[in-house]
Amino acid sequence: MNGATSQGGGNHLARTDQGGLYRELSRSNLPATKRWYGVVGLLLLVTLWGVGCFVYMMKVGMGVTGLNRPVMWGALIASFVFWIGLSHSGTLISAILRITNATWRAPILRGAEAMTAFALMVGGLFPLIHIGRNWRFYYMLPYPNSRQLWPNLRSPLMWDAVAINTYLLGSLTFLYFGMIPDLAIARDHSTGWRKKFYTVLALGFRGSHNEWRRYHVASTIFAILIIPVAVSVHSIVGWDFAMAKVPGWHSTIFAPYFVTGAIFSGLAGVVLVMAALRKVYRLERVLTVVQFENLGKLLCTLSLLWGYFYFAEFLTVWYNRNPEEWEVYRSYGGHFLPLWLSMVVCNFVIPFPLLCMRRIRRSIPALCFVSFLVVVGMYAERFLIVVTSLARRNDPFIWHNYFPTWVEFSILAGALAMFLLLYTVFAKLFPIMAVSDIQERLFQATDRVVGGTTVESLARPEASGEGEHG
Repeated sequence: MNGATSQGGGNHLARTDQGGLYRELSRSNLPATKRWYGVVGLLLLVTLWGVGCFVYMMKVGMGVTGLNRPVMWGALIASFVFWIGLSHSGTLISAILRITNATWRAPILRGAEAMTAFALMVGGLFPLIHIGRNWRFYYMLPYPNSRQLWPNLRSPLMWDAVAINTYLLGSLTFLYFGMIPDLAIARDHSTGWRKKFYTVLALGFRGSHNEWRRYHVASTIFAILIIPVAVSVHSIVGWDFAMAKVPGWHSTIFAPYFVTGAIFSGLAGVVLVMAALRKVYRLERVLTVVQFENLGKLLCTLSLLWGYFYFAEFLTVWYNRNPEEWEVYRSYGGHFLPLWLSMVVCNFVIPFPLLCMRRIRRSIPALCFVSFLVVVGMYAERFLIVVTSLARRNDPFIWHNYFPTWVEFSILAGALAMFLLLYTVFAKLFPIMAVSDIQERLFQATDRVVGGTTVESLARPEASGEGEHG
């Protein structure tokens, strides 16, 4: 195996028979081991602990949190914004890569799309947790009523409920539709209850020419439709803040700023998830350095964009020196200094110069370290946006600082454990690699000798012949 092909992750896989390729890509679907049950049990315990703390908070009251006057939104709403931003990793990135026909996209599609669905499920719970009188959650739903007292279409809760449910439905549909060919492959390689399970989910897919043609057309349509939905969802989350006349929030830049930050944190999450899958399921031949290097390039670009947006926002406040707006930024040098430093250092000062270096982008441990910093920095940014503007509202007489209590930390830990639990169970039941997309790429791949080096090239399939490899 020469260096060129090993880095590209292509023709050395093409030399593997179809059965061997499927076995390599579906290691996650092997019978569960004691270690797997141990991990699932631990994650379930942490999740149940978070649920127990939520029940305790609902029974005793919101006073067990660190919320106070005027800081009525805290770590729970910051986590809501963070998880919804993290959900932009999969469906949006996957859709863009599908439309642009990026040849390196196949190994990361499924894992990223699953990350979107589970991050949305977790993030969508936080408004329900935070509302206090949780049994009145129906006030967030856009149901018709004859008295016209509710729903309040001017309420951000209403916007969030509509946007998140729409995005979740679209993401689950996008994820499931993309899995249909792989479920058919799994059906043909399985026995027992798994074969019956995959047979029902595969919807009779047999890989004929017409089925593949319709699949590719529908995949493109789904990808085109899901992009504006994904952008609009986090724009609405940004407008939750921008529509309020609160110092530090009332800004027209919030929608693009939030979308950029969402894709930034989502990409970092994809890198961490892909690195974990590569290590746990021994997918080194599939998730190669090429995928991580390209993700690193995207991270570098988004780090620069994030820095530009933050600088533009800071510059206008600094130049204008509106006392109410400026006081919010001044608080970054006091009680909130550790968070502000974490945000700037983890989102720009460290990632941007490091990701400009090819050696860092091609080092998976180094790229994971940078991605972890970005995740930490983006959570710090969400926390600062939510808390500081409330802690330094218009009247200095009501200024008050905020710090989460053990109840809030427990709920946050339970949310993270729930996300990991959902992902772990999904990877055990369903193909975590986009097998059909990888096979399609390998079908088009050929070896070419250029000088004294063998490199990988891709044949461009004609429209009339696509799908014959199904």
